[in-house]
Amino acid sequence: MIVEAPLTILLIEDDRAIAKVIALELEHQGHSVGLAGDGSVGLDMALKNEWDVILLDIMLPFLNGYDVCKQIRALKNTPILLLTAKDEVQDKVFGLDLGADDYLTKPFAMDELMARIRAVLRRKNPPVQIEGRLKFRELELDSQAYQVYFAGQEVCLTKKEFELLTLFMEHPNHVLSRELILENVWGFDYYGETNVVDVYVRFLRGKIDERFQVHYLHTVRGVGYVLRSED
Repeated sequence: MIVEAPLTILLIEDDRAIAKVIALELEHQGHSVGLAGDGSVGLDMALKNEWDVILLDIMLPFLNGYDVCKQIRALKNTPILLLTAKDEVQDKVFGLDLGADDYLTKPFAMDELMARIRAVLRRKNPPVQIEGRLKFRELELDSQAYQVYFAGQEVCLTKKEFELLTLFMEHPNHVLSRELILENVWGFDYYGETNVVDVYVRFLRGKIDERFQVHYLHTVRGVGYVLRSED
C-alpha cells in the first residue's frame, strides 16, 4: 500500500548506499525525491523548496540532523521523520522535542517507512477555518475551502502562508507589527527565528505581488507590514 497522491520528499542522508535504496523505492512508488548528502545542503534545500515530507538522518556531516530539524521547524511546518541508528530513548525524545514528527530506527523495512509517512501526513494539523470569504481588490480568500484566487487564478499557499494572508485580509490598510503577526499566526509559544515573519512575507510577495505584477504587501520600516492597494 502506498500514499494515494504522489509526494515530494526530501531525503537528507549521507550514506549513499542507503540513500540510493530509499530513493529508488520511493520513486518506484511514484514519488519525487530530492537528495542531500550533508546537513548544510539539506537545510538549504528544505528552506528553499516546498516538500510534503522530509526524511532526515541525524549523524550528518557539517550540520547534524538535530540542528537541521530545529532550523527547519523554526520556519516551516513540513513533516519531519528522523531516520537514524541511534535508538536510545533520550535520543528519540530529544529529536521529537526539537520538532520532529516521528522517529524511525535503522535498519527498517520500506513498508514501515511508508506507513510512518502516511501516519505523519494524517496527523498534520487541519487548516484554520473561519466563516465566509475575504476579498481585497482582485484577491479572494475562501477560508472554508482553504483556497485563494487572484482574478480567478488559483494561488497555492502553504498552511502558514494561508494563515498569514488571512490575517492581512482581515485587517486591510492596517499596519500589523511583527509581534502581532507572530502572536496571531505562530502563537505566543513560538520560539523560532525572529525573522520568520519577514521570510513568509517574502513568500507571499513571490506568489502574489511578483506573480501578478501588483504591489499589495507594503513594508512599514521599523514597524511591520500592511496590505493596501498600490500607491
